[in-house]
Amino acid sequence: MCGITGIFDTRGGRELDRGVLQRMNDSQQHRGPDEGSLHLEPGLGFGHRRLSIIDIATGQQPLFNEDRSIVIVFNGEIYNYQPLMAELQALGYRFHTKSDTEVIVHAWEAWGADCVKRLRGMFAFTLWDRNKQQLFMARDRLGVKPMYYALLDDGHLLFGSELKSLMAHPGLRRDIDPLAVEEYFALGYVAEPRTIFRQAKKLPPASTLLIRRGEPVGEPRSYWDVRFTLDAKIDDQQAGEELIARLQESVRLRMIAEVPLGAFLSGGVDSSAVVAMMAGQSAGPVNTCSIAFDDPAYDEAAFAQQVADRYRTNHRMETVQSDDFELIDTLARLYDEPYADSSAIPTYRVCQLARKHVTVALSGDGGDESFGGYRRYKLHLMEEKMRSAMPLGMRRPVFGALGQVYPKADWAPRVFRAKTTFQALARNSVEAYFHSMSLLRDEDRSRLYSRSFKAQLGGYNAIEVFDRHAALADTEDPLALIQYIDLKTYLVGDINTKVDRASMAHSLEVREPLMDHEMVEWLATLPSSLKIRGGESKFLLKKAMEPHLPGDIMYRPKMGFAVPLARWFRGPLRERVREAVLGPRLAETGIFDPDYLRQLVQSHQSGVRDYSAPLWSLLMFDAFLRRVVGDVDGDARAVAAGKEKELAVLR
Repeated sequence: MCGITGIFDTRGGRELDRGVLQRMNDSQQHRGPDEGSLHLEPGLGFGHRRLSIIDIATGQQPLFNEDRSIVIVFNGEIYNYQPLMAELQALGYRFHTKSDTEVIVHAWEAWGADCVKRLRGMFAFTLWDRNKQQLFMARDRLGVKPMYYALLDDGHLLFGSELKSLMAHPGLRRDIDPLAVEEYFALGYVAEPRTIFRQAKKLPPASTLLIRRGEPVGEPRSYWDVRFTLDAKIDDQQAGEELIARLQESVRLRMIAEVPLGAFLSGGVDSSAVVAMMAGQSAGPVNTCSIAFDDPAYDEAAFAQQVADRYRTNHRMETVQSDDFELIDTLARLYDEPYADSSAIPTYRVCQLARKHVTVALSGDGGDESFGGYRRYKLHLMEEKMRSAMPLGMRRPVFGALGQVYPKADWAPRVFRAKTTFQALARNSVEAYFHSMSLLRDEDRSRLYSRSFKAQLGGYNAIEVFDRHAALADTEDPLALIQYIDLKTYLVGDINTKVDRASMAHSLEVREPLMDHEMVEWLATLPSSLKIRGGESKFLLKKAMEPHLPGDIMYRPKMGFAVPLARWFRGPLRERVREAVLGPRLAETGIFDPDYLRQLVQSHQSGVRDYSAPLWSLLMFDAFLRRVVGDVDGDARAVAAGKEKELAVLR
């Protein structure tokens, strides 16, 4: 696990500034504290920060082939590198290291751009082939590892594991993309391929970018997708047996390391299943860690302890105070662009705890998307049954009108919120799911934005992100459709982003067995009735794990990894929220309607409504402006006006 960065002259072999490349590399030192190296040649500069996991002795990067005509920088792990190494050796390629990095170099020589189709793991890499005059960038199928890039006005292309490495280059324009702002306030993150800055992009998951020197830079190409065929002819018992075998293999592959290894253990079924599979394949006790909350409404520590006791793990637990809000500025610095998932706070803390004892930790991330675990999935299916009873042409006017006049009841469970239900019934499936996933819904964002900012949006709505993916889903199954959308959006933009930044802030590598692409492909062939049945989510996973885990671990209400925002904003953060949301920084951007900002703060702090989610998103946007953009007085106004003006970066 590492940090990579670089500069490529797309037009020729101009000399590069070593000092700039060094600053870009140093900005990601937290991702790789063990070593840092640069490689420069005419028109090319690669930087690498190393966190040593595999082949500690000889796995340094940038790494070259035998005649040094190919050089690579790589972030991630290739779990099938050993059989690939044997295959490539049989083809005549010679290896000088035992690293998975060298496997990629020779795989490129053997198979070209198709090499990525042979890789099983999490990865983001860039390689330069001098003989072909080609730069090749790639990102793993599910977007576990990040890759940012930007083509500058002078023809230089920048890339890096984090946006901050691009921002260390003086040529990057830092004007904010209004469409990214819309996506942020709708989803809580900026969706791929956009970033908060117009000039920078994210390489989408399962994509490659091939650039030939002297030719225009094209668009990324997709090399993989998951197809929800739902056509496997298999009974419950067979599916459970195969699932256990696949889990065991996926976990085994991710236990390869030359450094201390452990697992997160939250007390939920996903992380507990991973720990159970690890215990069955480990010669000694598994290292596990979890965090407890001093607020019992958010605390799952007792459930984690049950699993730790059953498998006799070396379990470490620390208690996080319910008023652990000192990380707000830290999060803004870590994520580089606005990011509104407040569970980043406990995720940061559990990574901090884990790093005290291990260098690699396995997690249960990805299970909800593939196994059908989110509560919103069951609610969506209930609404789909009602939507199917009446054509959209009839539903839209009838339920749309009811949704407008019916009062809101945010205090009630969603199933009893008639306004929310009416609004959902007035929409098609994708619109309804986007509505349920939105941090601020369409009508709320319309009130949030100023008239001038709406003009900049030009009618753009973040639902276009969902529509774009839904058009490629190739399924009419209601559960499969939203699983596909989540795999392309929420998993990548929220979950993977959260875990990557929180873990790498502590130089901790996190591996996700439930995101193994072969397992995801197989699960997509199973009928949806194996995922949600009789109101029980994750039906197959829970049935398969019954011999391995206590029943009250699996068959209990899902708690999540939350923090008490509503109470914070009425109590210890009351004044901070008022200062941030009603202060000059947000006002001077020209993005927001000041009257609506005041309404959000006053209604929440008086207890009339719970606006904790939009207030948190505004608080984090303010922290982004303060910690990342800076110089609000002059430059935020330029942002709102859409000018191509470079913004100062706070250091």
